[in-house]
Amino acid sequence: MIPILHLNGYKISNPTVLARIEHEELGQFLRGCGWTTYFVEGDEPEKMHQLMAATMEKAIEDIQRIQDNARNKNDTTRPRWPMIVLKSPKGWTGPKVVDGLQIEGTFRAHQVPILVDSEHPDHVKQLENWMKSYRAEELFDENGRLMPELAELAPKGDRRMGANPHTNGGILLRDLIMPDFHVHAVKVPSPGAVEGQDTLVLGKFLRDVVKLNQDQCNFRIFGPDETLSNLLGAVFEVTNRQWDAREVKNDEFLAPAGRVLDSMLSEHQCEGWLEGYLLTGRHGLFNSYEAFIRIIDSMFSQHAKWLKVTLELPGGGKSLR
Repeated sequence: MIPILHLNGYKISNPTVLARIEHEELGQFLRGCGWTTYFVEGDEPEKMHQLMAATMEKAIEDIQRIQDNARNKNDTTRPRWPMIVLKSPKGWTGPKVVDGLQIEGTFRAHQVPILVDSEHPDHVKQLENWMKSYRAEELFDENGRLMPELAELAPKGDRRMGANPHTNGGILLRDLIMPDFHVHAVKVPSPGAVEGQDTLVLGKFLRDVVKLNQDQCNFRIFGPDETLSNLLGAVFEVTNRQWDAREVKNDEFLAPAGRVLDSMLSEHQCEGWLEGYLLTGRHGLFNSYEAFIRIIDSMFSQHAKWLKVTLELPGGGKSLR
Protein backbone atom coordinates (compact mmCIF):
# COMPACT_ATOMS: atom_id res chain seq x y z
CA MET A 1 0.00 0.00 0.00
CA ILE A 2 1.28 3.46 -0.91
CA PRO A 3 -0.38 6.24 1.14
CA ILE A 4 -1.10 9.38 -0.88
CA LEU A 5 -1.70 12.66 0.94
CA HIS A 6 -3.60 14.86 -1.49
CA LEU A 7 -3.07 18.51 -0.62
CA ASN A 8 -5.20 20.83 -2.73
CA GLY A 9 -5.23 23.59 -0.15
CA TYR A 10 -8.79 23.82 1.10
CA LYS A 11 -11.75 22.14 2.78
CA ILE A 12 -15.29 23.53 2.23
CA SER A 13 -14.42 27.14 2.99
CA ASN A 14 -11.22 26.94 5.03
CA PRO A 15 -7.61 26.18 4.21
CA THR A 16 -6.21 22.84 5.37
CA VAL A 17 -3.50 22.93 8.01
CA LEU A 18 -0.94 20.73 6.24
CA ALA A 19 -1.33 22.71 3.01
CA ARG A 20 -0.12 25.84 4.81
CA ILE A 21 2.99 24.18 6.25
CA GLU A 22 6.15 24.92 4.29
CA HIS A 23 7.48 22.15 2.06
CA GLU A 24 10.55 21.46 4.20
CA GLU A 25 8.60 21.37 7.47
CA LEU A 26 5.94 19.09 6.01
CA GLY A 27 8.64 16.70 4.82
CA GLN A 28 10.23 16.72 8.27
CA PHE A 29 6.88 16.10 9.94
CA LEU A 30 6.10 13.11 7.74
CA ARG A 31 9.61 11.74 8.19
CA GLY A 32 9.04 12.00 11.93
CA CYS A 33 5.93 9.85 11.40
CA GLY A 34 8.14 7.20 9.81
CA TRP A 35 7.73 7.82 6.08
CA THR A 36 10.03 8.44 3.14
CA THR A 37 8.13 11.21 1.39
CA TYR A 38 7.95 11.94 -2.32
CA PHE A 39 6.34 15.15 -3.53
CA VAL A 40 4.36 15.42 -6.76
CA GLU A 41 3.53 19.07 -7.39
CA GLY A 42 2.26 21.18 -10.27
CA ASP A 43 -0.72 22.35 -12.29
CA GLU A 44 0.06 21.14 -15.81
CA PRO A 45 -1.90 17.88 -16.35
CA GLU A 46 0.43 16.19 -18.83
CA LYS A 47 3.56 16.89 -16.78
CA MET A 48 1.80 15.84 -13.58
CA HIS A 49 0.72 12.51 -15.10
CA GLN A 50 4.30 11.74 -16.10
CA LEU A 51 5.68 12.83 -12.72
CA MET A 52 3.07 10.79 -10.83
CA ALA A 53 3.80 7.68 -12.91
CA ALA A 54 7.55 7.98 -12.31
CA THR A 55 7.04 8.59 -8.57
CA MET A 56 4.71 5.60 -8.23
CA GLU A 57 7.33 3.42 -9.92
CA LYS A 58 10.01 4.65 -7.51
CA ALA A 59 7.75 3.99 -4.50
CA ILE A 60 7.00 0.46 -5.69
CA GLU A 61 10.73 -0.19 -6.13
CA ASP A 62 11.27 0.99 -2.53
CA ILE A 63 8.61 -1.40 -1.26
CA GLN A 64 10.07 -4.33 -3.19
CA ARG A 65 13.54 -3.54 -1.81
CA ILE A 66 12.22 -3.41 1.77
CA GLN A 67 10.39 -6.70 1.29
CA ASP A 68 13.45 -8.36 -0.22
CA ASN A 69 15.64 -7.21 2.68
CA ALA A 70 13.17 -8.61 5.21
CA ARG A 71 12.30 -11.87 3.45
CA ASN A 72 15.60 -12.88 1.91
CA LYS A 73 18.26 -11.04 3.93
CA ASN A 74 16.71 -11.34 7.40
CA ASP A 75 16.80 -7.55 7.84
CA THR A 76 14.32 -6.73 10.61
CA THR A 77 15.31 -3.07 10.92
CA ARG A 78 12.24 -0.84 10.94
CA PRO A 79 12.02 0.57 7.40
CA ARG A 80 10.79 3.94 6.26
CA TRP A 81 8.00 3.06 3.86
CA PRO A 82 7.36 5.37 0.91
CA MET A 83 4.42 7.76 0.70
CA ILE A 84 3.42 10.43 -1.80
CA VAL A 85 2.31 14.01 -1.20
CA LEU A 86 0.25 15.12 -4.20
CA LYS A 87 -0.09 18.90 -4.39
CA SER A 88 -2.50 20.13 -7.06
CA PRO A 89 -4.88 23.13 -7.31
CA LYS A 90 -8.32 22.84 -5.73
CA GLY A 91 -10.84 22.24 -8.50
CA TRP A 92 -8.02 21.44 -10.90
CA THR A 93 -9.10 21.56 -14.62
CA GLY A 94 -12.44 23.07 -13.61
CA PRO A 95 -13.61 26.63 -14.40
CA LYS A 96 -10.92 29.14 -13.55
CA VAL A 97 -13.08 32.26 -13.13
CA VAL A 98 -16.88 32.66 -12.80
CA ASP A 99 -18.56 36.05 -12.44
CA GLY A 100 -15.22 37.65 -11.78
CA LEU A 101 -14.36 35.32 -8.90
CA GLN A 102 -11.46 32.88 -9.07
CA ILE A 103 -12.69 29.28 -8.75
CA GLU A 104 -9.79 26.94 -9.58
CA GLY A 105 -7.22 27.01 -6.81
CA THR A 106 -9.63 28.41 -4.19
CA PHE A 107 -12.14 27.09 -1.65
CA ARG A 108 -14.97 28.01 -4.04
CA ALA A 109 -14.13 24.95 -6.14
CA HIS A 110 -15.36 22.74 -3.28
CA GLN A 111 -18.86 24.21 -3.55
CA VAL A 112 -20.93 24.77 -6.75
CA PRO A 113 -18.36 25.99 -9.29
CA ILE A 114 -20.98 27.15 -11.80
CA LEU A 115 -24.58 27.81 -10.81
CA VAL A 116 -26.77 27.05 -13.83
CA ASP A 117 -30.37 28.30 -13.54
CA SER A 118 -32.81 30.78 -15.09
CA GLU A 119 -31.00 33.68 -13.47
CA HIS A 120 -27.61 32.74 -14.91
CA PRO A 121 -28.21 31.82 -18.58
CA ASP A 122 -24.66 32.79 -19.55
CA HIS A 123 -23.35 30.04 -17.29
CA VAL A 124 -24.68 27.38 -19.67
CA LYS A 125 -21.94 28.09 -22.19
CA GLN A 126 -19.29 28.05 -19.45
CA LEU A 127 -20.56 24.69 -18.22
CA GLU A 128 -20.55 23.33 -21.78
CA ASN A 129 -16.98 24.48 -22.37
CA TRP A 130 -15.91 22.94 -19.06
CA MET A 131 -17.46 19.56 -19.86
CA LYS A 132 -16.06 19.54 -23.41
CA SER A 133 -12.59 20.23 -22.06
CA TYR A 134 -12.43 16.59 -20.95
CA ARG A 135 -12.73 15.46 -24.60
CA ALA A 136 -15.19 12.64 -23.91
CA GLU A 137 -15.21 11.78 -27.62
CA GLU A 138 -11.68 10.45 -27.19
CA LEU A 139 -12.78 8.14 -24.37
CA PHE A 140 -16.17 6.83 -25.53
CA ASP A 141 -17.60 5.71 -28.88
CA GLU A 142 -20.83 6.97 -30.45
CA ASN A 143 -22.83 4.52 -28.28
CA GLY A 144 -21.33 5.80 -25.04
CA ARG A 145 -19.12 2.74 -24.54
CA LEU A 146 -15.57 3.05 -23.27
CA MET A 147 -13.02 2.71 -26.05
CA PRO A 148 -11.74 -0.90 -26.21
CA GLU A 149 -8.08 0.13 -25.95
CA LEU A 150 -8.87 1.97 -22.69
CA ALA A 151 -11.01 -0.85 -21.31
CA GLU A 152 -8.03 -3.17 -21.87
CA LEU A 153 -6.08 -1.19 -19.26
CA ALA A 154 -8.42 -2.28 -16.46
CA PRO A 155 -7.27 -5.17 -14.23
CA LYS A 156 -8.79 -8.57 -14.94
CA GLY A 157 -9.82 -11.53 -12.81
CA ASP A 158 -8.45 -11.58 -9.29
CA ARG A 159 -6.50 -8.39 -9.98
CA ARG A 160 -9.78 -6.42 -9.87
CA MET A 161 -10.25 -4.56 -6.59
CA GLY A 162 -13.56 -6.22 -5.72
CA ALA A 163 -12.33 -9.71 -6.64
CA ASN A 164 -8.83 -9.55 -5.16
CA PRO A 165 -8.74 -12.01 -2.25
CA HIS A 166 -6.94 -9.46 -0.08
CA THR A 167 -9.96 -7.13 -0.27
CA ASN A 168 -12.60 -9.84 -0.45
CA GLY A 169 -12.22 -11.58 2.88
CA GLY A 170 -14.85 -14.25 2.42
CA ILE A 171 -12.71 -15.98 -0.19
CA LEU A 172 -9.94 -16.48 2.39
CA LEU A 173 -12.15 -17.03 5.41
CA ARG A 174 -11.34 -20.08 7.53
CA ASP A 175 -13.07 -20.97 10.77
CA LEU A 176 -11.06 -20.62 13.95
CA ILE A 177 -10.01 -23.78 15.71
CA MET A 178 -11.63 -23.29 19.11
CA PRO A 179 -10.65 -24.86 22.42
CA ASP A 180 -13.19 -26.73 24.51
CA PHE A 181 -14.61 -24.00 26.74
CA HIS A 182 -15.58 -26.60 29.34
CA VAL A 183 -11.88 -26.99 30.15
CA HIS A 184 -11.80 -23.37 31.30
CA ALA A 185 -14.95 -23.51 33.38
CA VAL A 186 -14.54 -22.43 37.01
CA LYS A 187 -15.93 -25.11 39.26
CA VAL A 188 -18.09 -23.62 41.98
CA PRO A 189 -19.22 -26.40 44.35
CA SER A 190 -21.25 -23.97 46.41
CA PRO A 191 -22.02 -20.23 46.42
CA GLY A 192 -19.04 -18.18 47.57
CA ALA A 193 -16.75 -21.17 47.82
CA VAL A 194 -14.41 -20.06 45.02
CA GLU A 195 -12.94 -16.72 44.04
CA GLY A 196 -12.37 -16.15 40.35
CA GLN A 197 -11.89 -13.32 37.88
CA ASP A 198 -13.65 -13.48 34.56
CA THR A 199 -10.93 -11.91 32.41
CA LEU A 200 -8.23 -14.11 33.99
CA VAL A 201 -10.25 -17.09 32.81
CA LEU A 202 -10.83 -15.45 29.42
CA GLY A 203 -7.09 -14.80 29.06
CA LYS A 204 -6.30 -18.50 29.31
CA PHE A 205 -9.08 -19.28 26.84
CA LEU A 206 -7.66 -16.73 24.36
CA ARG A 207 -4.18 -18.17 24.93
CA ASP A 208 -5.47 -21.50 23.68
CA VAL A 209 -7.21 -19.84 20.72
CA VAL A 210 -3.91 -18.26 19.68
CA LYS A 211 -2.02 -21.52 20.17
CA LEU A 212 -4.48 -23.63 18.21
CA ASN A 213 -4.44 -21.21 15.26
CA GLN A 214 -0.69 -20.57 15.10
CA ASP A 215 -0.29 -22.35 11.78
CA GLN A 216 -3.08 -20.56 9.91
CA CYS A 217 -2.24 -17.18 11.54
CA ASN A 218 -5.79 -15.84 11.36
CA PHE A 219 -6.44 -14.51 14.86
CA ARG A 220 -5.21 -11.31 16.50
CA ILE A 221 -5.99 -9.38 19.67
CA PHE A 222 -6.34 -5.59 19.41
CA GLY A 223 -6.52 -2.93 22.10
CA PRO A 224 -4.99 0.32 23.40
CA ASP A 225 -2.23 -1.15 25.62
CA GLU A 226 -4.66 -2.85 27.99
CA THR A 227 -4.07 -6.56 27.38
CA LEU A 228 -2.19 -6.97 30.65
CA SER A 229 -4.28 -4.56 32.74
CA ASN A 230 -7.45 -6.29 31.52
CA LEU A 231 -5.91 -9.50 32.92
CA LEU A 232 -5.55 -11.19 29.53
CA GLY A 233 -1.80 -11.63 30.02
CA ALA A 234 -1.93 -15.41 29.63
CA VAL A 235 -1.83 -14.87 25.84
CA PHE A 236 1.81 -13.82 26.19
CA GLU A 237 2.64 -17.39 27.13
CA VAL A 238 2.29 -18.27 23.44
CA THR A 239 2.76 -15.03 21.49
CA ASN A 240 4.27 -11.53 21.62
CA ARG A 241 3.18 -8.05 20.74
CA GLN A 242 3.70 -7.10 17.10
CA TRP A 243 6.60 -4.64 17.30
CA ASP A 244 9.17 -3.62 14.72
CA ALA A 245 10.78 -0.62 16.43
CA ARG A 246 13.90 -0.82 18.58
CA GLU A 247 13.86 -2.56 21.94
CA VAL A 248 15.55 -1.61 25.23
CA LYS A 249 16.25 -3.38 28.51
CA ASN A 250 13.14 -4.32 30.54
CA ASP A 251 10.82 -4.37 27.53
CA GLU A 252 8.44 -7.32 27.58
CA PHE A 253 6.69 -9.43 24.96
CA LEU A 254 7.94 -7.45 21.93
CA ALA A 255 8.83 -9.13 18.63
CA PRO A 256 8.67 -8.46 14.87
CA ALA A 257 5.90 -11.08 14.73
CA GLY A 258 3.12 -11.38 17.28
CA ARG A 259 -0.62 -11.92 17.50
CA VAL A 260 -1.26 -8.97 19.86
CA LEU A 261 -1.51 -5.40 18.56
CA ASP A 262 -1.81 -3.16 21.61
CA SER A 263 1.26 -0.94 21.39
CA MET A 264 -0.63 2.20 20.39
CA LEU A 265 -2.71 4.10 22.94
CA SER A 266 -5.55 4.96 20.56
CA GLU A 267 -8.92 3.24 20.58
CA HIS A 268 -9.69 4.62 17.12
CA GLN A 269 -6.50 3.30 15.57
CA CYS A 270 -6.85 -0.13 17.14
CA GLU A 271 -10.47 -0.47 16.12
CA GLY A 272 -9.53 0.57 12.59
CA TRP A 273 -6.84 -2.10 12.56
CA LEU A 274 -9.44 -4.65 13.67
CA GLU A 275 -11.88 -3.64 10.91
CA GLY A 276 -9.22 -3.96 8.23
CA TYR A 277 -8.06 -7.30 9.60
CA LEU A 278 -11.59 -8.72 9.66
CA LEU A 279 -12.23 -7.62 6.08
CA THR A 280 -9.30 -9.77 4.94
CA GLY A 281 -11.18 -12.85 6.12
CA ARG A 282 -9.51 -13.26 9.51
CA HIS A 283 -10.73 -13.09 13.11
CA GLY A 284 -9.99 -10.69 15.90
CA LEU A 285 -10.90 -9.47 19.37
CA PHE A 286 -10.89 -5.88 20.65
CA ASN A 287 -10.46 -5.26 24.37
CA SER A 288 -10.56 -2.01 26.33
CA TYR A 289 -11.81 -0.57 29.61
CA GLU A 290 -15.55 -0.13 30.05
CA ALA A 291 -15.23 3.65 30.24
CA PHE A 292 -13.02 3.89 27.16
CA ILE A 293 -14.72 1.40 24.88
CA ARG A 294 -17.45 3.98 24.36
CA ILE A 295 -14.95 6.08 22.43
CA ILE A 296 -15.35 3.83 19.41
CA ASP A 297 -19.09 3.09 19.72
CA SER A 298 -19.84 5.05 16.56
CA MET A 299 -17.06 3.30 14.60
CA PHE A 300 -18.41 -0.09 15.57
CA SER A 301 -22.00 0.92 14.76
CA GLN A 302 -21.01 2.25 11.34
CA HIS A 303 -19.03 -0.90 10.55
CA ALA A 304 -21.96 -3.09 11.62
CA LYS A 305 -24.39 -1.07 9.47
CA TRP A 306 -22.07 -1.41 6.51
CA LEU A 307 -21.86 -5.19 6.95
CA LYS A 308 -25.67 -5.30 7.22
CA VAL A 309 -25.99 -3.59 3.85
CA THR A 310 -23.56 -6.03 2.23
CA LEU A 311 -25.92 -8.87 3.14
CA GLU A 312 -28.38 -7.37 0.66
CA LEU A 313 -25.84 -7.44 -2.18
CA PRO A 314 -25.27 -10.51 -4.39
CA GLY A 315 -22.40 -12.39 -2.79
CA GLY A 316 -21.72 -9.53 -0.40
CA GLY A 317 -22.61 -11.32 2.82
CA LYS A 318 -20.38 -14.27 2.03
CA SER A 319 -17.41 -12.14 1.03
CA LEU A 320 -17.44 -9.77 3.99
CA ARG A 321 -18.63 -11.78 6.98
